[in-house]
Amino acid sequence: MTSLRPDLKLIADLIEPGSRVLDVGCDDGALLDYLVAEKNIDGRGLEISQEGVNACVAKGLFVIQGDADNDLSEYPDGSFDYVVLSKTLQAVHRPRDVLRALLRIGKRAVVTIPNFGHWRVRMSLMRRGRMPVTKSLDKSWYDTANIHFCTIRDLFDLIEAEGLRVQEFVPHSQQGKRLKAGPKAANWRADQALFLLER
Repeated sequence: MTSLRPDLKLIADLIEPGSRVLDVGCDDGALLDYLVAEKNIDGRGLEISQEGVNACVAKGLFVIQGDADNDLSEYPDGSFDYVVLSKTLQAVHRPRDVLRALLRIGKRAVVTIPNFGHWRVRMSLMRRGRMPVTKSLDKSWYDTANIHFCTIRDLFDLIEAEGLRVQEFVPHSQQGKRLKAGPKAANWRADQALFLLER
Protein backbone atom coordinates (compact mmCIF):
# COMPACT_ATOMS: atom_id res chain seq x y z
CA MET A 1 0.00 0.00 0.00
CA THR A 2 1.39 3.37 -0.99
CA SER A 3 1.29 6.24 1.44
CA LEU A 4 -1.48 8.78 1.14
CA ARG A 5 -1.09 12.41 0.17
CA PRO A 6 -1.00 14.45 3.39
CA ASP A 7 -4.42 16.06 2.78
CA LEU A 8 -6.02 12.64 2.19
CA LYS A 9 -4.40 11.26 5.36
CA LEU A 10 -6.12 14.02 7.36
CA ILE A 11 -9.45 12.82 5.92
CA ALA A 12 -8.67 9.17 6.59
CA ASP A 13 -7.89 9.97 10.23
CA LEU A 14 -11.49 11.21 10.71
CA ILE A 15 -13.22 8.12 9.30
CA GLU A 16 -14.34 5.51 11.84
CA PRO A 17 -13.43 1.89 11.04
CA GLY A 18 -16.23 -0.16 9.51
CA SER A 19 -18.11 2.91 8.23
CA ARG A 20 -20.04 3.22 4.97
CA VAL A 21 -18.25 5.85 2.88
CA LEU A 22 -18.99 7.53 -0.44
CA ASP A 23 -16.04 9.40 -1.97
CA VAL A 24 -17.36 11.96 -4.46
CA GLY A 25 -14.71 12.99 -6.96
CA CYS A 26 -12.52 10.09 -5.86
CA ASP A 27 -9.94 10.55 -8.65
CA ASP A 28 -7.71 7.44 -8.81
CA GLY A 29 -9.23 5.92 -5.64
CA ALA A 30 -6.19 6.43 -3.40
CA LEU A 31 -8.30 7.43 -0.37
CA LEU A 32 -10.89 4.70 -0.87
CA ASP A 33 -8.22 2.05 -1.37
CA TYR A 34 -6.53 3.12 1.87
CA LEU A 35 -9.79 3.18 3.84
CA VAL A 36 -10.84 -0.26 2.60
CA ALA A 37 -7.44 -1.76 3.46
CA GLU A 38 -6.71 0.07 6.72
CA LYS A 39 -10.14 0.79 8.19
CA ASN A 40 -12.28 -1.98 6.73
CA ILE A 41 -14.84 0.48 5.39
CA ASP A 42 -17.64 -0.30 2.95
CA GLY A 43 -16.55 2.15 0.26
CA ARG A 44 -18.11 3.51 -2.90
CA GLY A 45 -16.92 6.19 -5.27
CA LEU A 46 -18.26 8.63 -7.82
CA GLU A 47 -15.75 9.99 -10.36
CA ILE A 48 -16.31 12.19 -13.41
CA SER A 49 -13.29 11.06 -15.46
CA GLN A 50 -13.21 7.70 -17.20
CA GLU A 51 -9.47 7.46 -16.47
CA GLY A 52 -10.16 7.84 -12.76
CA VAL A 53 -12.92 5.23 -12.84
CA ASN A 54 -10.61 2.82 -14.68
CA ALA A 55 -7.83 3.35 -12.11
CA CYS A 56 -10.29 2.68 -9.27
CA VAL A 57 -11.74 -0.45 -10.87
CA ALA A 58 -8.21 -1.75 -11.47
CA LYS A 59 -7.72 -1.54 -7.68
CA GLY A 60 -10.90 -3.55 -7.11
CA LEU A 61 -12.92 -0.55 -5.90
CA PHE A 62 -16.63 -0.02 -6.52
CA VAL A 63 -16.66 3.29 -8.39
CA ILE A 64 -19.06 4.57 -11.01
CA GLN A 65 -18.74 7.43 -13.45
CA GLY A 66 -20.80 10.49 -12.59
CA ASP A 67 -20.59 13.98 -11.20
CA ALA A 68 -21.64 15.74 -8.04
CA ASP A 69 -23.91 18.26 -9.76
CA ASN A 70 -26.12 15.68 -11.46
CA ASP A 71 -25.79 12.25 -9.86
CA LEU A 72 -26.05 12.66 -6.08
CA SER A 73 -29.84 12.70 -6.40
CA GLU A 74 -29.65 8.98 -7.27
CA TYR A 75 -28.55 8.08 -3.74
CA PRO A 76 -31.21 7.49 -1.03
CA ASP A 77 -31.29 9.55 2.16
CA GLY A 78 -28.93 8.36 4.88
CA SER A 79 -27.11 5.83 2.69
CA PHE A 80 -23.66 6.52 4.15
CA ASP A 81 -21.96 7.34 7.43
CA TYR A 82 -19.55 9.69 5.64
CA VAL A 83 -19.62 11.41 2.27
CA VAL A 84 -16.24 12.81 1.25
CA LEU A 85 -15.82 15.72 -1.15
CA SER A 86 -12.10 16.45 -1.38
CA LYS A 87 -11.02 19.60 -3.24
CA THR A 88 -14.07 19.37 -5.49
CA LEU A 89 -16.58 21.89 -4.11
CA GLN A 90 -14.96 24.76 -6.02
CA ALA A 91 -15.27 22.79 -9.29
CA VAL A 92 -19.02 22.05 -9.16
CA HIS A 93 -21.66 24.26 -10.78
CA ARG A 94 -24.00 24.42 -7.77
CA PRO A 95 -21.93 24.22 -4.55
CA ARG A 96 -24.87 24.94 -2.25
CA ASP A 97 -26.99 22.15 -3.75
CA VAL A 98 -24.06 19.74 -3.62
CA LEU A 99 -23.42 20.54 0.05
CA ARG A 100 -27.10 19.89 0.82
CA ALA A 101 -26.98 16.58 -1.07
CA LEU A 102 -23.88 15.42 0.82
CA LEU A 103 -25.68 15.81 4.13
CA ARG A 104 -28.89 14.28 2.81
CA ILE A 105 -27.20 11.04 1.78
CA GLY A 106 -24.60 10.96 4.56
CA LYS A 107 -24.74 11.40 8.34
CA ARG A 108 -21.53 13.40 8.07
CA ALA A 109 -19.74 15.17 5.25
CA VAL A 110 -16.00 15.66 5.01
CA VAL A 111 -15.32 18.63 2.74
CA THR A 112 -11.88 19.95 1.87
CA ILE A 113 -11.12 23.07 -0.13
CA PRO A 114 -8.11 24.91 -1.45
CA ASN A 115 -8.17 28.31 0.26
CA PHE A 116 -8.29 31.18 -2.22
CA GLY A 117 -7.87 33.58 0.72
CA HIS A 118 -4.33 32.35 1.52
CA TRP A 119 -1.80 35.18 1.77
CA ARG A 120 0.26 33.92 -1.19
CA VAL A 121 -2.82 33.95 -3.41
CA ARG A 122 -3.69 37.47 -2.28
CA MET A 123 -0.15 38.75 -2.75
CA SER A 124 0.22 37.17 -6.17
CA LEU A 125 -3.04 38.73 -7.34
CA MET A 126 -2.10 42.11 -5.92
CA ARG A 127 1.45 42.14 -7.31
CA ARG A 128 0.91 40.55 -10.69
CA GLY A 129 -2.71 41.47 -11.36
CA ARG A 130 -3.35 37.96 -12.67
CA MET A 131 -5.02 34.87 -11.28
CA PRO A 132 -2.36 33.22 -9.13
CA VAL A 133 -0.58 29.93 -9.70
CA THR A 134 0.73 28.49 -6.42
CA LYS A 135 1.75 25.07 -5.09
CA SER A 136 -1.80 24.24 -4.09
CA LEU A 137 -3.41 26.04 -7.06
CA ASP A 138 -0.99 24.79 -9.67
CA LYS A 139 -2.85 25.43 -12.93
CA SER A 140 -3.48 28.59 -14.93
CA TRP A 141 -7.02 29.96 -14.79
CA TYR A 142 -7.84 28.59 -18.25
CA ASP A 143 -6.66 25.04 -17.37
CA THR A 144 -8.23 24.70 -13.95
CA ALA A 145 -11.49 22.96 -13.09
CA ASN A 146 -12.18 25.64 -10.47
CA ILE A 147 -15.24 27.72 -11.27
CA HIS A 148 -16.28 28.93 -7.79
CA PHE A 149 -13.30 30.46 -6.03
CA CYS A 150 -13.90 30.21 -2.31
CA THR A 151 -12.09 31.11 0.90
CA ILE A 152 -12.33 29.48 4.30
CA ARG A 153 -14.51 32.34 5.53
CA ASP A 154 -16.79 31.98 2.47
CA LEU A 155 -17.37 28.33 3.27
CA PHE A 156 -18.07 29.13 6.93
CA ASP A 157 -20.69 31.64 5.72
CA LEU A 158 -22.37 28.99 3.55
CA ILE A 159 -22.27 26.43 6.37
CA GLU A 160 -23.95 28.94 8.68
CA ALA A 161 -26.56 29.87 6.05
CA GLU A 162 -27.41 26.17 5.67
CA GLY A 163 -27.69 25.67 9.44
CA LEU A 164 -24.95 23.02 9.48
CA ARG A 165 -22.65 22.16 12.38
CA VAL A 166 -18.88 22.09 12.05
CA GLN A 167 -17.79 19.07 14.09
CA GLU A 168 -14.16 19.57 13.20
CA PHE A 169 -12.22 22.26 11.36
CA VAL A 170 -8.64 21.53 10.29
CA PRO A 171 -6.80 24.33 8.50
CA HIS A 172 -3.55 22.99 7.08
CA SER A 173 -0.65 23.46 4.70
CA GLN A 174 -0.29 21.59 1.43
CA GLN A 175 2.09 19.24 3.26
CA GLY A 176 -0.69 18.35 5.72
CA LYS A 177 0.71 20.33 8.64
CA ARG A 178 -2.18 21.35 10.89
CA LEU A 179 -2.36 25.02 11.78
CA LYS A 180 -3.63 26.17 15.15
CA ALA A 181 -5.85 28.99 14.01
CA GLY A 182 -9.48 30.01 14.04
CA PRO A 183 -11.36 30.74 10.81
CA LYS A 184 -10.20 34.34 10.50
CA ALA A 185 -6.47 33.65 10.94
CA ALA A 186 -6.69 30.40 8.97
CA ASN A 187 -8.24 32.27 6.07
CA TRP A 188 -4.95 34.16 5.79
CA ARG A 189 -2.50 31.38 6.73
CA ALA A 190 -3.84 28.02 5.49
CA ASP A 191 -3.36 26.66 1.96
CA GLN A 192 -6.27 24.28 2.47
CA ALA A 193 -8.92 23.40 5.02
CA LEU A 194 -10.89 20.36 6.07
CA PHE A 195 -14.43 20.53 7.47
CA LEU A 196 -16.31 17.67 9.16
CA LEU A 197 -19.97 18.67 8.92
CA GLU A 198 -23.27 17.44 10.34
CA ARG A 199 -26.85 18.65 10.12
